[in-house]
Amino acid sequence: MNSIDGQKEIVLSETQSVCPECLQRIPAKRVAQGDRVFLQKCCPEHGEYRVCVWQGEPDYHNWNNSQTNALPVTDLTPGSSGCPFDCGLCPEHRQQTCCVLLEVTSKCNLSCPVCFAASSPDGRAEPDLAVIEGWYRMLMNNGGPYNIQLSGGEPTVRDDLPEIIALGKKLGFDFFQVNTNGLRLATDDRYVAKLKAAGLNCVFLQFDGMSDRVYTQLRGRPLLTIKKQVIEVCAAHGIGVVLVPTLVPGVNDGQIGDILQFAISKMPVVRGVHFQPVSYFGRCPEDPQDADRMTIPLIIREIEKQSGGQMKIGHFWPPGGEHAYCSFHGNFVLMPDGNLKPLSQEKNNTGCCQTRATHGSKQARQFVARQWSAARRTEISNKEQRKSEKGAGDLTSLDEFLERVNTYTLAVSGMAFQDAWTLDLDRLKQCFIHVVGPDNRLIPFCAYNLTDRQGRALYRGKP
Repeated sequence: MNSIDGQKEIVLSETQSVCPECLQRIPAKRVAQGDRVFLQKCCPEHGEYRVCVWQGEPDYHNWNNSQTNALPVTDLTPGSSGCPFDCGLCPEHRQQTCCVLLEVTSKCNLSCPVCFAASSPDGRAEPDLAVIEGWYRMLMNNGGPYNIQLSGGEPTVRDDLPEIIALGKKLGFDFFQVNTNGLRLATDDRYVAKLKAAGLNCVFLQFDGMSDRVYTQLRGRPLLTIKKQVIEVCAAHGIGVVLVPTLVPGVNDGQIGDILQFAISKMPVVRGVHFQPVSYFGRCPEDPQDADRMTIPLIIREIEKQSGGQMKIGHFWPPGGEHAYCSFHGNFVLMPDGNLKPLSQEKNNTGCCQTRATHGSKQARQFVARQWSAARRTEISNKEQRKSEKGAGDLTSLDEFLERVNTYTLAVSGMAFQDAWTLDLDRLKQCFIHVVGPDNRLIPFCAYNLTDRQGRALYRGKP
């Protein structure tokens, strides 16, 4: 036990990480100091690194939950060099796949200053339909069907994206989302119609804030009007939308409440808000400091503060499948009188979290497919309109309440991706978001996108 700045430093546990300079695996410790927890590590060649990974409420210890490992259906890669160098998945991995990200292009119609894929209009050759069919069949032979995320680059630069979705549907995959900046969707109604007809369930829309200042700083140009147009187009075609803000301190962390209020105003086409605090891999500034990051508890506290207490700290829970310190979630139903009702019992942060089921990846897969897809009803019924006009806050029957839940639930969540500074191999081994990488191997998302301080990748772009 040491003392720094007058506060005792307590080593909580040990793990392993990588050196941001050389990506070699090195020992690491989780160290508590006051209400903050740090990942602390030392590379014999490049020195010490220390980064804050948790700060304040909800309490770090009480956020943790007890989970039973759910080993992958098939070990695709034999272990030889150890985590994170044997991804594929290797025998060390502790969680089955929830969703699989397919990079159908490395090209993009933007060159965002912040981009984990470092995408641009000039990209490598795109995989053809035969290659993508091979990916689908490999996944079905290894525990599928899984939820599919079509990504890149910007997937909508491909004219044949509807054919890619239709092929996956034919082969037995049920849920498809497109991770997109929305530029094409906002202006090409026929293309959106084809995506819907092919079976697209959800648009995972890059949505960083409610001012063009934010988009100019993070994406290089004003985009707010385009983002709003995407939502209207998706509403017209019955496609669910999830807003995905990349949170950067000093840029848009003060707009969390505005984003949530906008999402509520666009229900039921908007099905959720999924916050992603900036991670430093791909195209990003070098040597980030703690002030350049947002931790999960800081985001949750800002949600409570900026929502005026409609969404409280106790309404959010750790995940049931992936590692507890990777994400958070809470679900809220919009009542006819405009108030939000949390769908989970408020958590007591002075006690341990409930134990989650072994099959967390399967449960998460089912929830995402149900919640992020468009609701069965896309407009408020006349009956509900009359109730709203009268200011009714309660629904008169269980059936009406359940219909309200189905149509007007907003899923609010967040995920803290790991970079070379924050990578904790215990967390990585429990990742259930996987990318089809080299040689058709399944690679955990944070390992696939991992880059060193110079932007050199461990997996991305490798043969």
